Amino acid sequence: MNRALGLLRGLKWLGWTLLALLALLLAAAAALDLGYFRGALVKLLATAADRPIQVGGVLRLQILSLNPRLVAERVTIGSPPWTPPAVAAEVGKITVVFATPRPGRELIIERLEIEDATLHLFRDATGHANWQLKNPDNNNPQGLPIIRSLLASPLHVRLDDAQQHRQFDGTVLVQDAKGKDPALRIEAKGQLNGRAVNAEMTGDPLRTASHDQHYVFSFSVRSSGSRLVGNGFLLHPFDLRGFDAAFEASGADLKDMYYLTGTRLIDTGSYRLSGKLARRGNVSSFTDLSVSFGQSDVRGSFSTDSSRGQSTTRANFNSQSLRLSDVGARAAGRDIEPQANALLLTSAEPDTSVLRRNAANVEYHARSVQAGRLTLSAVAMKMTNDHGQLVLAPLSADLLGGKLHGAVRIDARKETPTVSLDVSIADLQLGQYMGKKGGPPAIEGPLQLRANLKGLGKSLHEAAASSDGTVTATLPGGMVRDSLAELTGIDLRGLGLLLAKDKKEVPVRCGIASFQAHDGTLTAQKLVLDTEPVVITGEGFARLDTEALEFTLRGFPKNVRILQLRSPIVIQGTLKAPSFGIQAHDSKLVLVDAGKAENVDCESLLR
Repeated sequence: MNRALGLLRGLKWLGWTLLALLALLLAAAAALDLGYFRGALVKLLATAADRPIQVGGVLRLQILSLNPRLVAERVTIGSPPWTPPAVAAEVGKITVVFATPRPGRELIIERLEIEDATLHLFRDATGHANWQLKNPDNNNPQGLPIIRSLLASPLHVRLDDAQQHRQFDGTVLVQDAKGKDPALRIEAKGQLNGRAVNAEMTGDPLRTASHDQHYVFSFSVRSSGSRLVGNGFLLHPFDLRGFDAAFEASGADLKDMYYLTGTRLIDTGSYRLSGKLARRGNVSSFTDLSVSFGQSDVRGSFSTDSSRGQSTTRANFNSQSLRLSDVGARAAGRDIEPQANALLLTSAEPDTSVLRRNAANVEYHARSVQAGRLTLSAVAMKMTNDHGQLVLAPLSADLLGGKLHGAVRIDARKETPTVSLDVSIADLQLGQYMGKKGGPPAIEGPLQLRANLKGLGKSLHEAAASSDGTVTATLPGGMVRDSLAELTGIDLRGLGLLLAKDKKEVPVRCGIASFQAHDGTLTAQKLVLDTEPVVITGEGFARLDTEALEFTLRGFPKNVRILQLRSPIVIQGTLKAPSFGIQAHDSKLVLVDAGKAENVDCESLLR
């Protein structure tokens, strides 16, 4: 009996305690509805959001309702601790209406309204952004809850995204379109990477959104004469960490894609691009890529993993045909500076800081690559980058019946990169090279070439201008035709090559051109061409900083000549535009030339 009475008193006490707690909670809720405990509420919100929050105006929390509501005015939100201290958002008024809470049910926002807001969005090169809900270093990303209705009067958005190379300053309008099943519509206008941009996106009605089904969307972006359109779906609504999309783009210059996406591509003429993109967390995979420009095409796929603030890329591309004339500022119809136009070696400077931050493994194959009047076939190249150590190797191609093999290494870990080149060409058939006017080749024979150079510089031209090393070309035999005179635009009789109508070609026994490079100057060490009637020797140099040429060729007959005109030939101009002429001040007419030149020891010369 006593136990029963004790139990009854305990239950009574528990009941009164629960009633007291309930009354306290109701009183607290009522106080919150009336605006009390303002400081504590702001602090609670800031702690939950993991970033500073200030409310300069009205703050009301209504929780005694089937649809709890939060209203705040003149709100300032700071950046989270994983980004530099700054203001992330300034909002005139924000209204959040929650769906009726139910046990075991996820948080759902019934309506979100944002008025008179300015967003200062920032992401650094390592992937830390002030819009992220959680620190990305902790590898626990979190998506937004379901939002049934979203309305934002034109937001002023300033975006500085160092990781994706995007800077935007403009307005964004977000609203549910009118209708029975209102679709979500987002419009953006402003400046993206310094160019005017217009973007539109439509999505499924938010009213039907669920974490258990895909969320379908489509988009269109226009800037700088280019247009990018596509469609796809989010794996989960309001979570951009997982989606699939197909896209198409077209415009006047592929490089203008930078003003649409922040991706840095090459200059081209008119282009068409298509492909598919899938993102899973930090991994983005592009497949079925196809781009055409001029008479060139590139197809393939690549993936990028941006985990831990570093990008690792794997790619595989191929071309049926690639013309170098379809690439560059000239192909895009832009003016070129006279100095840059005169140079054969490019002065373009890649961003070495990007190389140091990232890693890559890229393979490329092409059936045909056309460089001027030269066509390379069966081109194969592999490129690897290990945070600034860039290697192009192996590099191979078929060229004029010969085989090209090579390797290029760039160490960009220091401010001024080190560039080394090792290229060889075996059995290049000179007779397959066709001049501008066609007709029979000027010279025939299997050329062997080897270049081994090393220099410092941020561009190919700058590295060449400081290079040291050797360049050697040998010719173990062949023929010289009278078309060589037409090719050079001079009379070759000064060298003793009497290529008249009755004798249109001369056998070549052997030849060599070897150069020593020092501080960007290629100086001829051996310059010899031994033909049946004459031995031709030369001297001179090429300065790779200005690409200027200065060579002199002289001929020495092997047999007696009557009325021999000895006129050294000079080769001047530049690597891109060489010129040939006669050194008139050193010319002399000899009545009888004994022709005492002897055959060169070709075996020793070529060895």
